[in-house]
Amino acid sequence: MLQQKSKKRRTKSEDRKIFLVLSSLFPLLSSFLVIGLVACGGSQSQVATKTPSETPSPGEKESNLTFSDVTLEQADEVGRPVWKVRAKKAKYTKEKQIGEAETPYGELYQDGKVVYQVQAQTADIAQDGKQLFLKGKIIATDPRNGVVLQGNELEWRPKEDLLIVRNQLNGTHKQLQAIAQEARVTTRSERVEFSGGVVANSLEPQMQMRTEHLIWRIKEEKLIGDRPVQMDRYKNNQITDRGRGDAAEVNMKTKIATIKKNAQIELLDPPVQIASNSMTWNLNTETVTTNSPVRVFHRAENLLVTAKGGEMKIPQKTVYLTGNVYGVGQRRQSLKSNTLTWYLDNQLVEAQGNVLYRQVDPPFAFTGEKASGNLQAETIVVTGGSSGNKVVTEIIPQEGKVKSQ
Repeated sequence: MLQQKSKKRRTKSEDRKIFLVLSSLFPLLSSFLVIGLVACGGSQSQVATKTPSETPSPGEKESNLTFSDVTLEQADEVGRPVWKVRAKKAKYTKEKQIGEAETPYGELYQDGKVVYQVQAQTADIAQDGKQLFLKGKIIATDPRNGVVLQGNELEWRPKEDLLIVRNQLNGTHKQLQAIAQEARVTTRSERVEFSGGVVANSLEPQMQMRTEHLIWRIKEEKLIGDRPVQMDRYKNNQITDRGRGDAAEVNMKTKIATIKKNAQIELLDPPVQIASNSMTWNLNTETVTTNSPVRVFHRAENLLVTAKGGEMKIPQKTVYLTGNVYGVGQRRQSLKSNTLTWYLDNQLVEAQGNVLYRQVDPPFAFTGEKASGNLQAETIVVTGGSSGNKVVTEIIPQEGKVKSQ
């Protein structure tokens, strides 16, 4: 009887000890588990962990726990996952609601499918049922198209279909490499918006774009700059041409760039500047075309030609201008015509239709149907054309005007 009573007393004592241990751990465990148990609008969260590896003393200001093999999961209203994050170890601070995780790896879901894979060496993780936050050296990869975004902060808002990677952003892809302050990704449309000191390098064609805001439509293979943008065209890693405008669009599939609003293209050889309100730049054939009023300026020859439209073939160094063509040289000699072909290599021009050539010193003018020669050297030959029209010469003395024909 005495032995049985002593056994009962020992059992009650043991039970009391177990109860005290569990009651002391329960608040800390529950404080960690609250990370994943917050539900919003019917959404579900889960946290799977192993037993904490260390227990804080009661006098600590912040309650810290370290867990091994942590998994954070969040589901939407219909039970589809929106994120899963696993970590080898994670520390949880109750006051900050942040888990410091070692080697975390996560998957971000949209419509039940993985849209980005996330990893880091270490990261601070926070979630509130609606959004997931990671801080650290983050690498986010889109398994569908191979886009890789690296930065120090990541924010995932599944209901908005918005992934944000910011702070020293670096993006890489087989078509493009970009640096910026921030990237905002809409995962369904596979659209990336870079902002803040954007420098984007296209591998094919070899080109660099610099702007403050750049939209990348990955499926369409298009880059869209809706703010002032500068573009450098490279050949053998050397800059050959430069473009700029208030807006631009580059189709990386067709290798055609469209520059709008105060568009300019500058060639280094020959030193020519083309300016218009809108231009199409074929980076593959190296051809520039415009249907808007255009201005072509040869810096070395100080020769300016304007027209209603035109085309320039860069490899051939030839400019074709149409509609109310007007060229003026350094000594104010001028040539007007309906069309003009300008060979930049030897500075020869060929003009057709309602030709008017005028010189200042000596002062005279020719009119005809065709003209050819060197405008800068003032050696122009004007002819009447195949219709038999006569050439009209106008000599302008200082005190009068004499016409002959």
